[in-house]
Amino acid sequence: MSKQVSIVEQQAALSWRHLGPSYGPQRIVCLTEEPTEWLYMLGEERRIVGISGYTVRPPRAREEKPKVSAFLSAKIDKIVDLQPDCVIGFSDLQADIASQLVKKGIQVTIFNQRSVAEIFSMMYQLAAMVGQAEKGLALIQAMKNRLLQIEAVASALNRRPRVFFEEWFDPHISAIAWVSELVGIAGGDDCFPELAKEPMGKGRIIVDSAEIVQRNPDIIFGSWCGRKFRPAHVRARPGWQEVNAVKNDQLFEIKSAEILQPGPAALTDGVEQIHKIVMSWCELHG
Repeated sequence: MSKQVSIVEQQAALSWRHLGPSYGPQRIVCLTEEPTEWLYMLGEERRIVGISGYTVRPPRAREEKPKVSAFLSAKIDKIVDLQPDCVIGFSDLQADIASQLVKKGIQVTIFNQRSVAEIFSMMYQLAAMVGQAEKGLALIQAMKNRLLQIEAVASALNRRPRVFFEEWFDPHISAIAWVSELVGIAGGDDCFPELAKEPMGKGRIIVDSAEIVQRNPDIIFGSWCGRKFRPAHVRARPGWQEVNAVKNDQLFEIKSAEILQPGPAALTDGVEQIHKIVMSWCELHG
């Protein structure tokens, strides 16, 4: 008599067969841009079934994938209809979205990376989730090597510019940790390093703009959370005319998608732009 297969064994076998040769989540919704960009870099974009409406990297993602969320809100019913086996989000700011999806029985992974090291950790974990740990490590190592090259060049500078990185203008919000760290790697010194450790924007608010004037940044970077940075707005601020960055026309925009997304973009294009501008400043003032 043949051995009778239990219902549990049958279900386990079906689940195993359903996964096929590729393990990990097969239908992923990305609530922010950085996991989308990273999955494309890993060659695993086929797994993505929904993205954030703010996604611009890579450009083809907007053409290929349905947009199902903003940053603080999401189309819950649309996400449910996509039948994801994993939704990936970022930070406590998306806790409400995550809670709604969990109550619908959907698996949610929320990363909370705020530093360069934590960004690399997130990227490795996501690569491992989709069976691309080895490829992910190779890409991560290449990024680390480039950051080390930039840092080595910066360490030889005779003079480093003071940098004010402005995430928002009303009220003034200074750089988050990974941005502050990348400014340092690129050769600048963050004017407000004590604020960088604050994870939330409200903790990095500078109430009195006179404090920024007093710290007299040599370079000002603006990245206004999706809104175009306006140097003329900075020049017109009362009392700012004697700030070095204003006097010497060192006012630059770094697009939010290239520096304020805690993923590959900041570690590549974002830091490269900052480094190029810092080196140009050093050529004039070194």
